[in-house]
Amino acid sequence: MKKKTTIYDIAEKLNLTAATVSRALNNNPKISEKTRELVQATAIEMNYEQNTLARALKSGKSFNVGVIVPRMDSNFFASVIRGIEEELYPKGYHVIVCQTHDQEELETGNIMSLLNAQVDGILMSISNSKTKNKIFNSLSQKRVPLIFFDRKKDISGVSSVTIDDYNGSYLATKHLIEQGCKRIAHLSNDRSLEIFKNRYLGYKQAIIDHGLEFDEDLVIETFSKVAEGRKVAKQLLNLASPPDAIFSSSDFTALGAIQEIKEQGFKIPEDISVVGFSNEPFTRFMELSITSVDQSPIEMGRKAAKVFLEEVDAKDSKKNPQQIVLQPELIVRKSSLKTNLEAI
Repeated sequence: MKKKTTIYDIAEKLNLTAATVSRALNNNPKISEKTRELVQATAIEMNYEQNTLARALKSGKSFNVGVIVPRMDSNFFASVIRGIEEELYPKGYHVIVCQTHDQEELETGNIMSLLNAQVDGILMSISNSKTKNKIFNSLSQKRVPLIFFDRKKDISGVSSVTIDDYNGSYLATKHLIEQGCKRIAHLSNDRSLEIFKNRYLGYKQAIIDHGLEFDEDLVIETFSKVAEGRKVAKQLLNLASPPDAIFSSSDFTALGAIQEIKEQGFKIPEDISVVGFSNEPFTRFMELSITSVDQSPIEMGRKAAKVFLEEVDAKDSKKNPQQIVLQPELIVRKSSLKTNLEAI
């Protein structure tokens, strides 16, 4: 039976100490990148298999981190996960991704499964505001760091990384007003979730601040789906006084609205302007590119991962939670710009 390769074998071949090899295999930043790459390449060449159980027992860590998102078929969440991985992989962590599909039972089940897997922390975007705080408190009792990103609950002692949804919506609505729009509809989502509540409030305040009449009938709560956007747009176009602009809290509903508006023979943005939220890739690649609010998802993921690293290594269990708020950027494109269309 062939003997398993050990770190001592790698150390002997490279004329390094076993301690240096061990640190290099665990991506210790104290070891130069050149040495880390050499050691890791040699480990692959020699068929070295790291004993993760021994590593976990020695360090008291599993080096696994759970990430929970509502869904993965969204560039936003996929990009957040990418940012998390880019920050954690070099530190030797592996990421376990779970989806909730916006279901409370799945969300609770994912948390319990990750706890049973003894992850070192959980980074999550909540799917449902109704999920009981009790399940989150169990993380605190087990001293497992919990960091919210994008969608969060206000729980004492829990850190979060979000964007300023209120300001993003305010900027989007202000832009539509500056383009001459006066009846601006808002396609909202579940406003029991803080992000959608803040997007609604930012929209409403921009309307009031610019002297326009706020009409609650122009605010419709719906789901972030293309089909829903079509349905709601049809409803709005059938009003006695239809809107001349739509600001959607989601790019997907914005896309659906655009499809319905065009099918009914209206021109965009001449008759009706449209703005979305999230800056999904399709918004810029369409022939009629869509104005949208960018949320910096990769940066959000990296910052959430950095907060986790700080908390997992903290000596003081009563560490101060961080509430990081990123600033959004409005990306103006053809769907809303009534002037200087040639420049886009």
